[in-house]
Amino acid sequence: MPTVYRTDSEAFNTMDVTRKTKIGLRLQRYSFTLLFLAVIGLLAWLSMQYVHVADWTASGRNSLAQDSVRTLALFKEPVQITAFARENEALRGQVKELVARYKRHKPDIELSFVNPDAEPERVRELGVTMDGELRVAYQGRSERVQELSEQALTNALLRTQRQGERWIAFLSGHGERDPRGQANHDLGSFGSALERKGLKVQSLNLTQTPQIPDNISLLVIPGPQAALLPGEIDILRGYLDKGGNLLWLTDPNESAGLDKLAEYFGIETLPGIIVDASTQLFGIQNPDFVLVTEYPAHPVTRELRIMSLFPHTAALAWKQREGWEGQALLSTLERAWTETGELSGEIRYDAGGDERAGPLDIGFVLTRARLGDTAGTTSSATNPDDAAQQQRVIVVGDGDFLSNAYLGNGGNLDLGLNMVHWLSNDDSFIAIRAKAGPDRSLALTNTAQAVIGAGFLFGMPLALLGSGVFIWLRRRKR
Repeated sequence: MPTVYRTDSEAFNTMDVTRKTKIGLRLQRYSFTLLFLAVIGLLAWLSMQYVHVADWTASGRNSLAQDSVRTLALFKEPVQITAFARENEALRGQVKELVARYKRHKPDIELSFVNPDAEPERVRELGVTMDGELRVAYQGRSERVQELSEQALTNALLRTQRQGERWIAFLSGHGERDPRGQANHDLGSFGSALERKGLKVQSLNLTQTPQIPDNISLLVIPGPQAALLPGEIDILRGYLDKGGNLLWLTDPNESAGLDKLAEYFGIETLPGIIVDASTQLFGIQNPDFVLVTEYPAHPVTRELRIMSLFPHTAALAWKQREGWEGQALLSTLERAWTETGELSGEIRYDAGGDERAGPLDIGFVLTRARLGDTAGTTSSATNPDDAAQQQRVIVVGDGDFLSNAYLGNGGNLDLGLNMVHWLSNDDSFIAIRAKAGPDRSLALTNTAQAVIGAGFLFGMPLALLGSGVFIWLRRRKR
């Protein structure tokens, strides 16, 4: 009898499928479906409970800058943000997106929306003037934000963090640089930057106000052109004797009758103007421009990583005075020297004269234990390391580096803000600035533009045509 062979499929078809087998297969399908739906639901629930955000942009423009993160670390209690925005989903979406960046680092930030049309009395009471304006409140203090940007919101948070007002007085009446002036030599841009940080700026004429107010946190002497009166010098000495903080911006060969003040600190201005040969490497032709590329270990310069530019600078020296501790804050490069001659023609260092070779010091920080009551507070000198118990002074041999003409060069603005923060005992605010927006412009040469244009107009069409012909020929050979 011949043997008959059958395939597996034929054998399977001949098998008897029992009712129990059918129920088992059906239960497996149902169980898999239920488990699959349960996993999907669990993932959906987890996505609502936990949020993970990854910013893959080159400059991290969708994430908070480190300065903003450090700012949030200063807040120990919840922050309330109220957005006065109409029922506009696009505008409210921008607000939510901006605040969400902060909530990732501080979850207890509370955001609420108010329709200005629904609460007109509250809007008038708070002085809200634009749609989308934010109101940031913390511990009874509040600030307005009229620009939906990280920089504006971070600065507002900084202002709410300050305990009390900080008044910065600029000496006036002797041809000093004006903190609100718009001329190239004035300090209007720097004064505006201070106000954006929550500091109060005012001018102080000692002939009109023969006493420095007690609420002044810092006095600035911004390069007087005319000599101060003896009575004004006495007022300054009295302010310093009480422990007042001072930023003194002096200039070459301009004492303005402040010799006694220099002697008070032990500061000596060396003759001549500093000439820095290193500036030519950066395309700066002015011989009296000075570059500072390295900084010492000090709170004022701890976060400063870019060089600063100082035009028309005097070299300084410091001699120890009883009670004062001093440190050089700003120093030139080795290729600098003090030029006592005319800055014209061929300029070179004269080793046999009064000129001094670099590196030269152009800025000093001086500290001492606070001796008495200033700025409305009484402090003892038992702990000189405490900022509140420490009198602070900075003397710089150039005031032009903060002027409107040069404030935007290098790290000048950052350095000036750090000086003011440290002098006004706001050490925690030093170097806290929001991240600048990335440069999104693309500059192409004419050759690059021609290559890209030819590639899109001719290269890509020819490549597509060639690939089509190649595929057609291969199919034809089959």
